[in-house]
Amino acid sequence: MISVAVEGAVASVTLDRPAARNAVPVAVWDTLADAVRDAAGRAAVVLLGSAVPGVFCAGADLTEFPAMMADAALPPLFRAAMSRATDAVVRAAVPVVAVIDGGCFGAGVALALACDMRIAGAGASFAVPPARLGISYPQGDIDRLRALVGSGQAARLLLTGDRINAAEAARIGLVEIVAADAEVAAHAVAGRIAENAAESIAALRAGLRGEPGGDARFDALFGGPALAARFAAR
Repeated sequence: MISVAVEGAVASVTLDRPAARNAVPVAVWDTLADAVRDAAGRAAVVLLGSAVPGVFCAGADLTEFPAMMADAALPPLFRAAMSRATDAVVRAAVPVVAVIDGGCFGAGVALALACDMRIAGAGASFAVPPARLGISYPQGDIDRLRALVGSGQAARLLLTGDRINAAEAARIGLVEIVAADAEVAAHAVAGRIAENAAESIAALRAGLRGEPGGDARFDALFGGPALAARFAAR
């Protein structure tokens, strides 16, 4: 259900499990993590999207939940596998952009939250429904949601489980861009990112993640090749 394709400076990691609306089984989270790392090693930008019309990701595969209910050893394994995938996105060597055209629910939202930015089609919709199922959300995903939309809106999404449309998602900061064609818009943004200095992108992403050493990164890049090349070309 996971494929990787590279075209120039842009790699695409694509979900493709139409019969299950791209619901991700436990065993596939590690495959997804590997795919993101592979794509990030081959391109300047990674687009994370779907080959299924009208669907980004329905979340976790609910058909696996009865087994987890019957065996207390399984939920931690599910949570850890999902965390490995989202951590792979967060820590990818290059920017990762979520391309959300259609439904994005539950663990699908967690996957989108892990990306550097989110571009939604006009028909996209979002919901975080664990409370409706009688479960919770992994703490790292709660933290990312709160950081992105604020405590109040995070509470609204988590505690009600309500579905919101793309316009509302943009209003509260869950997505950065809403476009008539999310794929076209995402490729345009990826192209602009890829034009910039890779070392600058890496330093800026480290700063956005709150990693220490930001001032040292700033100072060091004045001795870097990208700035020297820009001034040599003048």
